[in-house]
Amino acid sequence: MALTIRSDQRFCLDSKFGLAFALTSQFKNSSRNGGGTVAGAGVVADNLGLSGPRGWAFRGVDLAAEPGSLIAVAGPSGSGRTCLLLALTGRMRPTEGTAAVDGLKLPRQMAAVRRISGLAHVPGVSDLDPALTVGEHLHERALLQSRFGDSLRGLLRPRAERATETRRRIDTALGAAGLDREALPKGSRTAVRDLERIEALRLSVALALIGRPRLLGVDDADLKLSDAERTEAWSLLRSVAEAGTTVVAVCSEAPEGAVAVSTAAGSTTEGKETAHALAPTGRT
Repeated sequence: MALTIRSDQRFCLDSKFGLAFALTSQFKNSSRNGGGTVAGAGVVADNLGLSGPRGWAFRGVDLAAEPGSLIAVAGPSGSGRTCLLLALTGRMRPTEGTAAVDGLKLPRQMAAVRRISGLAHVPGVSDLDPALTVGEHLHERALLQSRFGDSLRGLLRPRAERATETRRRIDTALGAAGLDREALPKGSRTAVRDLERIEALRLSVALALIGRPRLLGVDDADLKLSDAERTEAWSLLRSVAEAGTTVVAVCSEAPEGAVAVSTAAGSTTEGKETAHALAPTGRT
């Protein structure tokens, strides 16, 4: 699925389905506290579907996941996995059925869902800049969060307090993502282009966690990873979920114990894609 950002940076256009979705409110998350711990958002969907000029991106999704769940959106490339991820995080408008995130109804309350959700590792939406360093990415995201996601009262605090809060926020996010800057070749000055795939995934997750989202969407969680790296990636996402944040991750195959949703093409006579929520893998 090809995604392109419009010049105003407020909407993203899916060239395959001709659908625009909002990128605003990325930095406005309501679940903040001093310790950085968040309460995850429950996610439910009933016959959810999204269509565009070229057909259905996904259809017939039924889902019920408790707060703090690890939700795996599995299926072959091109089967609507990313569209479902973006719909559940309030970035794409469903055209059929209903869904709710923490009780917020989709599509009616998409803006509110965006305020409590974050995105990581989504091509064309939350790409890392290969020319920037790890430290530059972290500083930029923390600055955006403080300017657009925090209260006015927070912006009026003394500079030293704000700097301390920024460092604490970055350290907390890095710890949750399991990324040790000191272990990188050049520490915080390591360029993104020099990161291993699993390190880039950890950085992308850390950047999203700076905003303390209640729902975290991660695209292509296992793309081009070795078996060992795939195990490491799922361990990371599972740890984020266990810490409280609900995680929705796109993958080729759902791991054991996740709430799995398949976007594999159905057998309808019209050739439309269908998606079905499955019982958590490995459970009866």
